[in-house]
Amino acid sequence: HAHGRAYQLLYWLDTHRHCGRCGTLTRAIEDGRAVLCDSCSLRVYPRVSPCVIVLVSKGDKLLLAAAAGFQKRFYSTLAGFMEPGETCEDAVIREVREEVGIEVGNLRYFSSQPWPFPSQVMLGFFADYESGELRLQEDELADAGWFTVDEHPPVPPETTIAGRLINALKAEITAGNGGNHHD
Repeated sequence: HAHGRAYQLLYWLDTHRHCGRCGTLTRAIEDGRAVLCDSCSLRVYPRVSPCVIVLVSKGDKLLLAAAAGFQKRFYSTLAGFMEPGETCEDAVIREVREEVGIEVGNLRYFSSQPWPFPSQVMLGFFADYESGELRLQEDELADAGWFTVDEHPPVPPETTIAGRLINALKAEITAGNGGNHHD
């Protein structure tokens, strides 16, 4: 987290050298955690953009998708930025509807992860499939489908919130099947 935080702060300081109100050069204050304009006294702190990331399940199957333009390196969870005035839950429902055309419910918060590219915080959720057929938003996704715990394409590593969401739900599904895990 230290490298990501340093990257975010350096990038932010570099892009906030001038006051957004009057254009005067700013100076770093509070050990670089804010900038101050001596001309108009505007004090500015770094913004963090909240994103939701969600793993949808349908019984014992997981919805995994390959992002457009990533050569299907990984199949992962769905994610997107929150919009002004939205709750996290609203954002999860909207993003799933926009990206794959289905309705979800029974949202459960999982955990969060700071993501420094660029200054995001990922808020992780589980959701249950409710209705609809998969219809992909083609500029966002190259492919998506329902996969079992045992048979799925490569997924992101455990160091990412997507990887942790997938591993946690796989463990829950496997435990729910009485441990009947097939290799």
